[in-house]
Formats: sequence, C-alpha cells, structure tokens
Amino acid sequence: MITIWQRLVCSLIYIVPWADALQYGNNLYYNFPISKLLIFPAIPIIFVKDSLPLGSLLLFLFLFLGIARNQQIPYFLRFNTMQALLINLILIIFNYLTILFTLIFGNLQILETIELIIFIATLSTIIFACIQSLRGLEPDLPGISNSAKIQI
Repeated sequence: MITIWQRLVCSLIYIVPWADALQYGNNLYYNFPISKLLIFPAIPIIFVKDSLPLGSLLLFLFLFLGIARNQQIPYFLRFNTMQALLINLILIIFNYLTILFTLIFGNLQILETIELIIFIATLSTIIFACIQSLRGLEPDLPGISNSAKIQI
C-alpha cells in the first residue's frame, strides 16, 4: 500500500531534474514572460545547490545513497528517486553537449531550437511522472524505468 506521503514525496523528488532543465527555457521565458512561473517550484532546490559548496554533488549523493540505495525506504520512493536522478543525469549530458556545440559552432538558431525541445520534453516527462506518482502508479518512462529498476 502506497501512502499519501509517499505519493507526495515522490512527486516532489522530480523537482530536482526540473531545476536543471530550467536553463533550457531561457528563450521561452524571453518570448512568453508568464512562463517564468515555471521557475517557482524549483527555487528551493536551486537555493540548496547554489548555497552549499558542491551543492549539486551533495544533493545527488544524498538522494542516491540516502534514498535510492537505502533498503529501509519503500520501493516506490526509491524507484522514483532513481528515475529522477537518471533524468537529471541525461540533462547533465545534454548540458555538456550544448556547451561543446556552442564552443565549436557558436550560437546557432538550431541550438536554441534543441534547447527548447529539451525543455518541453523534460517538462512533459516531469508532469507525467508527478501525476503518475500522485496516482500511486510507477511512471513508466521508456528506457529510464528499466534502468531505474536495475539500479535499485
């Protein structure tokens, strides 16, 4: 039985990758100022990451070792935490690729389009995962869910 607090915590864990995805929405924020409201849920995570030295690493280690690998925590919470961390790792890889392409090719229009696609894809993935978590169901994300199950 998945309790209500587990459902709420699982949906809130997906704010961690959302905090990393916000950087890809700069063009959207400029063209549609109302979209800046999407930043507000991630403010606590951004504050933790920026206020602590190595805040991103400490947050990752806490979530990975403290929740995802802890057998005393319910499976539903561990699964969603691992899935959020895997989404976060994908975003980190995209970040490095974006930096690399910007250094090589300069600031091209195609990079802005790719960043917007990453932003919208991450937003839709996180909304789906949060809704499924609130319903008490495991969010089945292709490729990510299987990797999360293997890791825990």
